[in-house]
Parts: sequence; C-alpha cells; structure tokens
Amino acid sequence: MSDPRSESLASLADRAPMGLSAKLLVLTVAFVMLAEILIYVPSIANFRLNWLRDKLASAHTAALVLDAAPSGMVPENLTREILDSIGAKFVAMKIGQQRRLLAVSEFPLAIHQDVDVRTVTWWRAIFDAFATFAREDEHLIRAVGPAPMGGDFVEIVVEAGPLRKALLTYSRNILLLSVVISAFSAALVYLALHYLFVRPMRRVTENMISFRQDPEDASKVIAPSARRDEIGIAERELAQMQNDIASMLHQRSRLAALGLAVSKINHDLRNLLASAQLFSDRLASITDPQVQRFAPKLMHALQRAIALCQSTLSYGQAKEPPPERRPLQVETLVSEVRDTLGLASEGPVSWVSAIERGLSIDADPDQLFRVLLNLARNSLQALESRGAGDPNRDQIRVTGRREGSVTVIELSDTGPGLTPKAREHLFEAFQSSTRPGGAGLGLAIASELVRAHGGEIVLVEGTIGATFRISVPDRAVNLASRRTERVRA
Repeated sequence: MSDPRSESLASLADRAPMGLSAKLLVLTVAFVMLAEILIYVPSIANFRLNWLRDKLASAHTAALVLDAAPSGMVPENLTREILDSIGAKFVAMKIGQQRRLLAVSEFPLAIHQDVDVRTVTWWRAIFDAFATFAREDEHLIRAVGPAPMGGDFVEIVVEAGPLRKALLTYSRNILLLSVVISAFSAALVYLALHYLFVRPMRRVTENMISFRQDPEDASKVIAPSARRDEIGIAERELAQMQNDIASMLHQRSRLAALGLAVSKINHDLRNLLASAQLFSDRLASITDPQVQRFAPKLMHALQRAIALCQSTLSYGQAKEPPPERRPLQVETLVSEVRDTLGLASEGPVSWVSAIERGLSIDADPDQLFRVLLNLARNSLQALESRGAGDPNRDQIRVTGRREGSVTVIELSDTGPGLTPKAREHLFEAFQSSTRPGGAGLGLAIASELVRAHGGEIVLVEGTIGATFRISVPDRAVNLASRRTERVRA
C-alpha cells in the first residue's frame, strides 16, 4: 500500500500553480521590462528636448534667411511657408538689447508654457515630457535656444500637438523594441539559469522525494556531480547525509532484529540456566577439593548469566541501568576475569597482571566485570587468530594505578592491532568487529558502561597490539549526609 504522504510530495510540483521555471521566466521578463522603463523615463525627456532643439535649429536657418532680406521684402505667403516648414507659429531673435520678430503667423499668440533648452533641469524635463501627453493640440510652447550670428537667443512658438504625436510614436517604438529585447533576454537568461540551477535543483528535489519513500535503499542515494559551486557542494553533502541515514536505519534494523531474536530465546535460555544452577548447587556438596574450588565460581557465573538474560540484552532495547557503585578490589576483579576466560599459567596465551597493591575502584562490580571481560575476550580472540600460541609472544597485560581521585586500568595485548576501518567506528555498535561472526557489540557495551560511571575509555596510540585505557573517577563525597550518618552511629 502506497504512502499518501509520499504521493502528495511526488505530485506537489504537478499541482503547483507556478513552478520554479515559470517563476524564473516571469521574474526575468518583469526585471527586463523594469530596466527598460528606467531607461525610457529619461530617454522620453531627452527626446522631447531634442525635438525642440531640432525645431530651434531649423529656426536658426530661417532666421538667417529672414534676417538677410531687406525689411518688408519677404512676402507673407513665403513667411508662412517658412514657418510651416519648421512647424512654428512664431520666430524671434534677440541681439544685444534689441529683440527682432522675424516671422509670425498670426496675432495675438497666447503662450501656455516656456522652455529654455539651455538651462532646463533633468527632473523638470521628465515632468514636462509626461505632461505633454495630456496637452491639447492648440497648447502653445515657447522654446528658447542659442542664436546664430552672435545673437543672445532665438525663440520659437510651437503647438503641442505635433510634439505629442512625435512622443507617442517614439514611445510606441520604444515599447516594441523593449518587448523584443525583453523576450530575447528573458529567453537567454531563462535557458542559462534553467540549465545551471533549475534543472540541478529539480534533480535534487526529485531524489529527496524518491529517497524518502525508501531511505534504506542504497540505490536511491544521489550521485553527486563534478560541479564545484554551491549546488555541487549541496549534492555531495546530501549524498553524505543520505548514506549516514541509510547506515543508521540499517543499524537500527539490526538492533530491532537482535532485540526480537534475544526476546525469543530468552525464556528458554533462562530456564536452562536455572537448571544448570540447580546442578551447580549439588556440586557444592561434593568434598573434592577441585570441585570445592571451582563450584562457587561456577555458581557466581551462572547467577551473572541469569541476570543478563533477565535484562534481555538491555543494550539492544534500552539504556543500561545506573551503576550501583561501591569500593572493590581491582586485583580480585581482574583475577575473576582471567578465570572466566580459562587462561591457565601454562597456556598458549600468558596473562600478566601488574596492579598496584591494594588498589580499589569506586564502581559497579558486575558492570566493570563486563567491561574488562569484553576487552580481554577481544584480545584473546585477536591472539588466537594468529594460529599456534606462543606464551612468550602472545600476552595479555593488565595494569592498574591511582592518579589522584581517578583509577586507571589499562588492558593491552601483543596481537595484530586494530585495522584503520575498525578505528573509524571503534565504539559504535556493529561497526568495530573485524572477526568473522563477531557482532561488534563488545566495545560499544564497554564504552556505555564506562561512561555511565562518569569515566572514559580510549584506545592508546603507538603501542604494540591494542591497548585500552579505562579511567573511572571516584564519586564526590556528600559531607552533609556523611555527618548525618556519623550522628546516627
């Protein structure tokens, strides 16, 4: 049965009103059009001034002709033709203190607006250009510009109608050109961004949706590209994250399967151990010295095994219970670990103990026993993996000392040591074992138990074989409770 959440994620892009590509195209067109508008605003003002300058330039030429003719010798119809050719109603020029009227079509002329192209400001030019669109055709504009022949200025009067028509034509051409440029630029920008960014992001998004549907499937991990930019970094980081998630889920699946398997065998194993405990009780009644020597150790080992079965491998199902700490002799605990491993003085693997005399540690006896047993068993298996044992070569050495309020125990061997792969995940469950059939839980359990005591366990570098150092600090003394106990005593 398919997951409705997965289906909703997979169809999200299809149901979206506008995808990333469409948004990119719309934004590109909008920004290009905005740029064109920002260009159009000053250009329309400049066009209006240039149009007036062209009229003034034509008036210059007309002024030369009219000024060269004797007074009253220019026929009226020729004057009108000259004014019509330049599109003006009035042409005048000022020279010195004298202002000469060179041509006029009719009187009186009601001037509505004055424009001096020599001193007009940019903001005023923009305002007047857009105001021209609202002018009537009969609106008269008096334009003033530089004059020829040493004159102060030349002035003309023109109607707003032709100017507005020219501005409309210019605006239409600018609009068409802007649309063409916007479409072409938007297409280029869209294709470039789509290829460089949108398509890789869509690939990443589709991979995330696919990976979410089955995160334990290694084939769904994204294959990073060779890009060196931010998208390439994101792809590589996503691939690393997906691999970590897949590994974590695989590890949790193994833990769940382990917990289920142990739960199934726990009931029967506990009954078998209880029966073995009954037989060990009968051994206690035998007077043989060897039996009397090993029977208590056997009973104690069975009790430990039953307690561990009762907890149903607490590492796989829950955290270890808090340690019940009390002072205990390290030498006695180390000897018990040796006897549990069955290491005799004349065996193929020699056991060397160098514990400070009377060294004690503030710890949970059963939990510290499990820590040392796991470490010692790993060392023994590493030594046995090399074949025939040589007690002069194959050794397990345990040392213990006091460093202030911290008890330090080191367990080392002369074996082949740990591989680089095992060192990378040294105290992680199911990761550090390199022995065929090994579960990789021993170091993980040891690390958890030591940390529960507030201590640490580390691998000592630069030694023959493997050396683990365990540091367990003493508990802080509560002086108030200690005084209370003394008063009661």
